[in-house]
Amino acid sequence: MNSGQESQTHNVAWFKRVVPAASHSLLLLACAGFGVGLSTQALGQGAPLSAHVAADTASARDAASSAASSPAVASSGSSAGSAVVATLSVVSSSPEATLLRQIQQAARHLNYEGVFTFQQGESIESSRMTHVFDGQDEKERIEVLDGPPREYLRRNDEVQSLFPEQKIILREQQRGDRFPGLLVADPTALEAHYQLRTSPEPYRVAGRSCRVIEITPRDAHRYGYRLCADIASNLLLKAQTITGEGVVLEQVAFTHVTIGQAINEQALQPAWPIAEWSTQHTKQQVIDLGAMGWRVPAPPGYVPTSQLARVFADQRTVNQLVLSDGLATISIFIEPYRAERSEYLSQGAARSGSVNIFGIRIANFWLTVLGEVPATTLELLAQSIQYVPPAGSR
Repeated sequence: MNSGQESQTHNVAWFKRVVPAASHSLLLLACAGFGVGLSTQALGQGAPLSAHVAADTASARDAASSAASSPAVASSGSSAGSAVVATLSVVSSSPEATLLRQIQQAARHLNYEGVFTFQQGESIESSRMTHVFDGQDEKERIEVLDGPPREYLRRNDEVQSLFPEQKIILREQQRGDRFPGLLVADPTALEAHYQLRTSPEPYRVAGRSCRVIEITPRDAHRYGYRLCADIASNLLLKAQTITGEGVVLEQVAFTHVTIGQAINEQALQPAWPIAEWSTQHTKQQVIDLGAMGWRVPAPPGYVPTSQLARVFADQRTVNQLVLSDGLATISIFIEPYRAERSEYLSQGAARSGSVNIFGIRIANFWLTVLGEVPATTLELLAQSIQYVPPAGSR
């Protein structure tokens, strides 16, 4: 990373208050997208999109039963498979679970446009969103209104990130729980680990009436959430991440939005002529971390959703395991430890908004564990991970 990129890196909103704990490039890779689907675009303020620090933040939508077959992950001392069974055994037809499903469908299947803000501590960032569904495909354009100019164009799960200062287009796959999307899994499984409750009193966000949904964790392994969904359309208008003490860690909300109108295709076009810009593609492949010797005791209710190897521009390969309980997400990044690398910072814990971070060396590997979960949960997970070299390996 050159000095100019290093300077830009420290302007990233997620990085403003993070104490040394992990690789800079991995923080940029992973912090986006945590927190009730908080928009990746809202979190990427000022990020330099060199391929060295920019990588796919998506999680492959593997079925939980399939992903759990890997021996890499166990839950609370039991097998991952039994964790999945326990999670899915609570099948709920509650009005709250139905509403969460409707919120996810509204985010995908409605036309809407407006301005939303992402607030974390004293930092507030705004973006303009235009979303169209033509009956088959989702199309979306997000224009970030603060800091360096940049845009994000999405068609279904394929995203183009546009950075005019570098004339770079980054093409990547991203999962579908970005704001105003919500869920990583079906909401019927959530009530095993969260209490869902709707408030009888309506609220107002962006001039529209909405119903409040309180999502309270049943244990200390996850945060709570407070949502507000538009009464007329079920579109999510506001989402807050909340500690057990009721403190709001961060929130994202529309300040203005129109829903259900016809939108001209021109509104989805980029602001710049991008035909001759450089295009970068993220590289990834599915792997089996269990076969590679990793044993990860997942917190209760968390199941693996993807295991991927990601390749950076300098040909450095980083393996990633993603765990989720349907709302909260934990990412574990594993790379060979090299003492000469200046990017390895202090071992231990750090925090950025609702995302806690823990760096640890295990054998000859460096692990960066990040998640929108309480710090104690993340630290216990990181310190309980084991590496057992496969037979025949050196």
